[in-house]
Parts: sequence; C-alpha cells; structure tokens
Amino acid sequence: MSDTSTNSRYAPGTHPDLPPPRRTTGVLGWVQMNLLSSPLNVALTLLSIWLLWAILPPSIHWLFTGAVWTAVDRKECWALMDTPRDGACWAFIRGSFELFVYGWYPEPERWRVNLTFILFIAAIVGGLRENIPGKRCWLIFAAAYPFIAAWLLLGGFGLEPVGTNKLGGILLTLVVAVTGISFSLPLGIALALGRRSNLPALRAVCVIFIEFIRGVPLITLLFVASTMLTYFLPPGSTFDLLMRVLIMVTLFASAYIAEVVRGGLQGLSSGQYEAADALGLSYWKAHRLVILPQALKISIPGIVNTFIGSYKDSTLVLIIGMMDILGLGRARLNDPDWLGLAPELYIFIALFFFISCFAMSRYSLNLEKKLQTGHKS
Repeated sequence: MSDTSTNSRYAPGTHPDLPPPRRTTGVLGWVQMNLLSSPLNVALTLLSIWLLWAILPPSIHWLFTGAVWTAVDRKECWALMDTPRDGACWAFIRGSFELFVYGWYPEPERWRVNLTFILFIAAIVGGLRENIPGKRCWLIFAAAYPFIAAWLLLGGFGLEPVGTNKLGGILLTLVVAVTGISFSLPLGIALALGRRSNLPALRAVCVIFIEFIRGVPLITLLFVASTMLTYFLPPGSTFDLLMRVLIMVTLFASAYIAEVVRGGLQGLSSGQYEAADALGLSYWKAHRLVILPQALKISIPGIVNTFIGSYKDSTLVLIIGMMDILGLGRARLNDPDWLGLAPELYIFIALFFFISCFAMSRYSLNLEKKLQTGHKS
C-alpha cells in the first residue's frame, strides 16, 4: 500500500506515530551506522574482526584456559602444560601474593594493614559519595585518615612499633601515592594563591619554588632525598628515608597542582571577584565561598590527571632501593624457582595500576558531569 493511500485514511493532524524503519534502530541500526556506513568502514570492520580472531583466542588460552594456577615452582608449572610456556603460570602470582601486598610486614601484625585498607576504602567512599548521611563527619574522618594510617602501620601509642623498612609491595606503593595525593592538594592550592598574591616576597617565593620543582625530574629529587638531604641535618641526627621520600613526592606533586589550580583561577571572569567584593567578603571568605569552589570545579580534569601521574610515579622509589610492587616483583623474579616468568609479573602489575587509575579517571568524569563545569556546553 502506498504512502499516499495510507495518509488519505487519516484526517490532517490525526496520523499516528509510526515506528522507525528496523534498519535504523536496535543492533542492526547501530551496526549499519557505525560499522558499515561506508566502504572504508566496511574494510576497517573486516580488518578489526580478523585481528581480533588472530589475537583473542591465543590470548584467552594463554591467560586462562591453558594457565596453571597451583604449582610449587616454574618447572611444575611447565610440566602441567601440554608444552612449556603454552600458558601463564599464575601460581607464581598466587604463591607470592602476600609478599606483593604486605612486603616484609610482620605476619602477626598484618591485621593492622588489613584494617588500614578497610579504613582507606571507608574514607574514599565517605569522602567522595554525595548523599551519604553524616557527610561532615565523613569528611573529617577522610582528612584524619593519613594520620590514623600512619599510627596503625608504624605503631606506637599502644601498638608495637614497626620499622619503615618492613613496608614493601602494594602497601608501600599506596603509602607513597596516598600521602603525596592527600597533602599535595592543600599545599598546591596555597602555592597557587601565593603565586597570585599582591605581596612581592610571598609571590617570589612561590614562583621560585614552583618553577624549580617543575624544572627538575622527580628521580633527581628522590636521589637528593636519599643521599644529600642528610648533609643538611645536624651531626648525629637521623631522618627516616621513607619520610624523606614522602616529603619530596608531596612537594613535587604540589607544584603541578599549583599550576593546575592557577589555571582554574585565571579561568574565572573578573566579575566573580567583583561580586565577592560587592558582598563585602574578606579575602579568605571570598576565596573559600566564591572563588576556590569554581576554580577547583574547572580544574577537576587537571587535578585528577596530576593525581594519576603521581600515583604511577610512585614506582620510581625503586631507583633508590625501596621495594614497591614493581621492585619487589623484580626481586622475586631472581628466585631460581620462578625464573623466566616476567610476563605474568608485569601483567599483574599493569592490571593493578590500570584498575586504580581507571577508577580515578571514571570518578573524575562522573564528578565533572554532576558539577556541570562551565567549560562544557
């Protein structure tokens, strides 16, 4: 039946809504629009299917179906395979998992590490979730968490002291990364405000600090922290290596945070400052209530990008002899029982960092959408 005869059956304005053609909706519509819309797309789709067919089945076999999950050493792993190295030897990761997580932390005291991890998750959820009851208390707990974690991990005040040389693996990675992230944000905000200050001396100090830190590689600062910093201390005094590293990592990240926040401050129109002045707000009230909330909202992508970079840069402590997850894994590969299993190790480490960084980036996008930042239409 033609469209003309169909339309003649209805009075003007009473024609019902008809469903769209089947080829333009659902799975078929998506395939037609995204994969087969042009000869080039058809060729790229066929090439992608061929690459996936060539890569995925062997990868799935090596990672899962042909892998060995329980063995005492690599020789037993390979003996359980059809051919040696036909699959992954995940028994290496399983057998070393506690070492990778806790490092050399005393086994009877590992409940403190577990409690620290649990409180870390609680601080993250309570501090970042929007509509959680008692939000103010959760924010206070999140701010106090680094000090609570330091007490739990290092002891004192009723807990058995544990030396920082016992920290290693994922525990050390998280200690360096979380400390740097937690303290670099407020310090970076203060540096950004100082760089825009009208006080010449304060502005000069902030500019010199930011430009010096940003002009020197982190690895150089870590070497300074591990070797040269002790020369500036009084004779006979000691300064824990981990504490020196945490200070340098925090200062390094804070310089980059300062520039990101300064960009957010410069992105605000002068009308915001004039409006705060018109309300009679003091400098600190104007920045706390009007300026900084908007500047930080604009700066969210850059801040999270700096956090992710600092998180991954925590692996550089390997260079100065501290055994984070990467350093501990490489040391574990020197064990004669597990020689030649570097692919399993690096896949495990890559997966650990990917999950962590991907979670941070997705939360950043979600927060940016909720706040409806002004630079987005």
